[in-house]
Amino acid sequence: MNNVNFLLCGVGGQGTILASDVLTQVGVQAGYDAKKAEVHGMAQRGGSVTSHVRWAEKVYSPLIAKGEVDVLVAFEKLEALRHIEFLRPGGTVVVNDHEIIPITVTSGGAEYPDDEHIRAVLAEVTGDVRWVDGMTIAEELGNVRAANVVLLGALSSLLDVPESIWLEVIEKRVPARYVELNRSAFRRGREAIVSG
Repeated sequence: MNNVNFLLCGVGGQGTILASDVLTQVGVQAGYDAKKAEVHGMAQRGGSVTSHVRWAEKVYSPLIAKGEVDVLVAFEKLEALRHIEFLRPGGTVVVNDHEIIPITVTSGGAEYPDDEHIRAVLAEVTGDVRWVDGMTIAEELGNVRAANVVLLGALSSLLDVPESIWLEVIEKRVPARYVELNRSAFRRGREAIVSG
């Protein structure tokens, strides 16, 4: 059994916490000791939200030090850049190819980095960056709020845990009327992961 350290990062309202709840429960169902810790930075107002999730034979602390994250899952591009220092050498980044302009940019106090810069910085840290167009897929399915489950689907394709476990956990975590939507979002995410 391999230990896996995950860091999920996004912006308030993107479903980062639901995704970390699912990821933690999937770990438990897969036979790991799994723990999580969340940090909400003004999440209600579009601030950063991060969640540390650890899978291991025994997890003593859910917090992960900088340089020790195996998989960084970013629900927004700038959040990937902000948290890349947590990734271990050779780690994997899964990035939602989507931008949410922070208030520091809209107020004129900062600039949002261009795609080329974001991609270059991520590539400097690791050769394993996977891009997912989560918002477009969620829009095609009729509900942008399913983008977090698209990202979980993409993540699942990198891990040795049966798809059935993921779907079982997701179905327990979402309202019944959204089960089919989330099943579709998850499956589309599994198919959509792109290296580069």
